[in-house]
Amino acid sequence: MVQRADASVAEISSFEAVVRTGSFTGAAELLGISKSSVGKNIQRLEERLATRLFQRTTRAVRLTADGETYLRATQVALRSLREAEQEIAASKDEIAGRVRLNLPASFGRLFFPALHALRRRYPKLTLDLAFSDRMSDPVADGWDIVVRVGELSATSDMVVRKLCDTRFGLYASPGYMAERGELKSVADLDEHDAIIFRGSSGRLNPWMLNDGGYVRHIAPDAAIVLEDGEVLIDALVNGMGISQLLDRIAQPHVEAGRLRHLLPDADVDGPPVHALIPSGQKMASRTRVVLNDLADDVKRTFEQKPKHQ
Repeated sequence: MVQRADASVAEISSFEAVVRTGSFTGAAELLGISKSSVGKNIQRLEERLATRLFQRTTRAVRLTADGETYLRATQVALRSLREAEQEIAASKDEIAGRVRLNLPASFGRLFFPALHALRRRYPKLTLDLAFSDRMSDPVADGWDIVVRVGELSATSDMVVRKLCDTRFGLYASPGYMAERGELKSVADLDEHDAIIFRGSSGRLNPWMLNDGGYVRHIAPDAAIVLEDGEVLIDALVNGMGISQLLDRIAQPHVEAGRLRHLLPDADVDGPPVHALIPSGQKMASRTRVVLNDLADDVKRTFEQKPKHQ
């Protein structure tokens, strides 16, 4: 069985070489074997297929109709083998070069530890980073990877890969809660200072809360209105009120003791996080390494940890 498989590869290679060079002599020189070996490989292949693949004359070697059919099949097979060989070789090469990465303004900062570790593993890798909440087209704007929070759909120009889900929850600093008193229900929010985020549309984002099994959209009276996510977190940490955050953004601050998670039963599903990659071209190995590392970091950081209290 092994000998037959090996012979089949030699036969196909000889067949393709004869087609490429137009002669048995040229095929032998191309493959680095004897002309008689090429002839025997072609003979065995024709016997196996029970057909003639070439019309031979003293001056030329031409494909038969069956030979044309077989050539199309072998070209596809050999192309796949060569691509596999190149991919395997590339995976063993040193990861180097520039990867342009566009991340959400607040959420993207969570990837700094993973990106730092990635650079330590691949010191010749250059990360060209931008932090923005503006929707960006990877193709038109020249990005290798764009990460965005929210529902997205794939188009002919880009591929969408889901990185994780999120949850919305209420958060405040321990100092604020000690000063203002505990929340026992959603109704108690009326007695607290709400920090509201203003979206890119200019409208104030309402809060979605699970109140006794029903998801409610509420618009609390705003004590502070902010349109910068990082500044909003700073305001929370400095005890200026209560706000609603994505759990993934809040988690590092909760673990560090800077924020508390309030009314966990009021949490609701938030938007998913996706990566957008230009389609229609083979992804560079350095881009694939960065994309896979981001996805793995989400799983390591969030999926395997218990929900914060």
